[in-house]
Amino acid sequence: MLSTRRDFLRTALGTSTLLSLGSLDPDWLARSALAAPRGERDTVLVVLQLTGGNDGLNTVVPYADDEYGRNRTTLRLPTSDLHKIDAHLGFHPRMAAFLRLYRDGYLSIVQGVGCPNPDQDHDRALRMWHTADPQRLHRQTGWLGRTVDRAWNPAAPETTAVFVGPIARPFALNAENVFVPSLRSAEDLTVRSVPVRAYPETPEGVTPTAKADAPLLQALRESTRIARTKSEQIKAAIASAGGSSDYPSFGLARDLHTIAQLIRADIGIRIFFAELGGGGIGGFDNHANQLGNHCALLHQMAESIAAFVYDLQRDRQLDRVLLMTFSEFGRTVQENGRRGTDHGAAAPVFLAGGKIKGGLLGSHPSLTDLDKGALKLHIDFRRVYATVLDRWLGCDSVPVLGSRFEPLDVL
Repeated sequence: MLSTRRDFLRTALGTSTLLSLGSLDPDWLARSALAAPRGERDTVLVVLQLTGGNDGLNTVVPYADDEYGRNRTTLRLPTSDLHKIDAHLGFHPRMAAFLRLYRDGYLSIVQGVGCPNPDQDHDRALRMWHTADPQRLHRQTGWLGRTVDRAWNPAAPETTAVFVGPIARPFALNAENVFVPSLRSAEDLTVRSVPVRAYPETPEGVTPTAKADAPLLQALRESTRIARTKSEQIKAAIASAGGSSDYPSFGLARDLHTIAQLIRADIGIRIFFAELGGGGIGGFDNHANQLGNHCALLHQMAESIAAFVYDLQRDRQLDRVLLMTFSEFGRTVQENGRRGTDHGAAAPVFLAGGKIKGGLLGSHPSLTDLDKGALKLHIDFRRVYATVLDRWLGCDSVPVLGSRFEPLDVL
């Protein structure tokens, strides 16, 4: 007799199927079927990490401030090339898609977001954002992982999260009790090799006893049934959306297209995480020759997010979705002599979706009153987290963040 339920399921379904359902927790897809029933609370959060420390000053550009030009002799972006937000600020020249989102009311810019007592080391700074606990970086769970842990209930779970992308799952998704899978495409969540006899008959090679194994067999049958149902929903969502021709040919666009497919499939996943600039290639960490790489990354971000937003808007799904960006820190105001910038502090956070109050939130930080040469924070990043937890996901932020932080008036 097989000793554990995991062994029973592994024998019944086979390794390839377990991998397609999340190999460390073969029931996660079945549980996610019960998450977030359609109706009262079915909002979706998409978190996008801009890895490396995005230069917010050349993203949302304070072109009317003379200090900008004085500090950026080679990195200053020509005012005539900017996409003007107002008489003071403009988007980077490669971010035309963000201006369209902004004008359509689908984009908010939260200015001057950062950590108290910021750390300019990449790993420690990211750990602050991922744990949401700058004082206890040794914590073994991330803020989104704790969100999933608190919402999950074996009888009726309320939330499930996934990481979509080619690299390792970020620490923010580390949970204590729930496995959060990583995937590259929506097809990774479809059932590929469940034998027909696995439901409703006894799987081949398994001979359960009436008392000991009957509950396991019943659980297997129910998990298989739900997995099949949700797999068909994913396949139908992929088929109904057609190809990805409306998305640009960027890696981030591909990941966001996958997320859009899974949102349409409506299998109960409410938290998605993606990344731009990872993979050990430096990303937004532009200490030298910044203009070329930063331009390319901002163009990829703007075009990919815009394609995602308008895709969901056409399908009347956008009101369910909120996307937020973050980066571990901004950059220094003054360039460093190598046509680049060094590690900074505060930077803008972008929020995109169908229910936000589009526009600018907060004032742009001073370019003269600085923190080690960088913009000072105006808004604690945990206020952004409290906003998406309390007012979007409907999850009490205090147990997740450890304290009460005032949500932003953006939803």
